[in-house]
Parts: sequence; C-alpha cells; structure tokens
Amino acid sequence: MELIDRKEITVRFGEVDSMAIVWHGNYIKYFEDGRESFGSKYDLGYLDVHRHNVMIPIVKVSCDFKRPLVYGDSAIIETRFINSEAAKIQFEYSLFRKSDLELMATGSSLQVFLTPEKELLLTAPEFFIGWKKKWGIL
Repeated sequence: MELIDRKEITVRFGEVDSMAIVWHGNYIKYFEDGRESFGSKYDLGYLDVHRHNVMIPIVKVSCDFKRPLVYGDSAIIETRFINSEAAKIQFEYSLFRKSDLELMATGSSLQVFLTPEKELLLTAPEFFIGWKKKWGIL
C-alpha cells in the first residue's frame, strides 16, 4: 500500500525574494508542511512520535528545483512515505503549481529515531512497527 498526502498552500509575500519568486529555503519549509499534513492524516505527527518518548530529527534533505513558484501561486505538496526495513522515516515530495499541475520541485527527506538522550536507535521502535502494520505496509 502506498501512503500519500496532498496539501494545498498559497505562496505568501514573506516567502518570496526581490525577484518575486519563492526563496529557495522556503521549499524545505513547504516539505515540512507536507510532513505535518501527512502526519495528521496518518497518525504520525511529531506529537504522536513524542508520546512514545522518541525524537525524529531530519538528517538529510534534498530539493530539485524545476520551475519557480511566485507570489500568489497556489501549490499542491504531495508527500509520499517511502517504506524501508531500516529504522528511519523517508519521504519524497512533489510540488505542483495548482493552476496547471506543472511540477515545480521535487525532494526527499530522511529522519532517524533518537532516544531522549539523543542516542541513535538501530532498530525501529515498537510503535513505528505497529504504525506500519496499521497502514498495511508491514
């Protein structure tokens, strides 16, 4: 089963640079918006994870820019969970301009599991295994 979420955003004035295009760092924030929306839809939000006494920092993120978004554009962030047997959470992102569904950017992120003492967990926590079972991906 593939887990995908789609969230609509509108480019705000504070997100563009002097050329009126979205400043490159904001694409990473849009990916964050996608992760939060995904987490709300599939019960894997930051607070859900925190309740299990685990942290999930980002250790890698990438963005490939295709076309620029501009002030006032509406866009759709598609967030796709990438299943892995390893103790990590991977997402891939596609960012489309809503008006014509043109692909504007793609990206990915990788998160790992840490204890509250910031020690790396080498095996997936039980709650994450249960989450995968719940959504039919394990």
